[in-house]
Amino acid sequence: MTDFKLISDDQWRERLTPQEFHVLREAGTEPPHVGEYTNTTTEGVYSCRACGEELFRSTEKFESHCGWPSFFSPLAGDKIIEKVDLSLGMRRVEVLCANCGSHMGHVFEGEGYDTPTDLRYCINSISLTLEEKPVS
Repeated sequence: MTDFKLISDDQWRERLTPQEFHVLREAGTEPPHVGEYTNTTTEGVYSCRACGEELFRSTEKFESHCGWPSFFSPLAGDKIIEKVDLSLGMRRVEVLCANCGSHMGHVFEGEGYDTPTDLRYCINSISLTLEEKPVS
């Protein structure tokens, strides 16, 4: 089994496109409304593009009109790491893949969405790979 946390930046650059590396390994953000999964309603499981760890299911995806795929819950709490992010002069909570430490996006709470958790995991499409399959 690969310990993804031991992979060097040079090795990540060989595995990922420049855009994927910027978002996944440098905590960048893709522009809004351009990601391949922003508006998809395909049934399946969303995995970390860097390591393949399953992170989210389509059953927890919802339309937030924010420009990025939104989920109200991860697949399991131990699949992600939530870390306080004070960049950009505000307090946010960064979402990382627990398996490889790659940046997924941010989670926001208390925005009033009609979801079971009142959370919005705002995730970069470029951080994910969707495997189409039944999830019920």
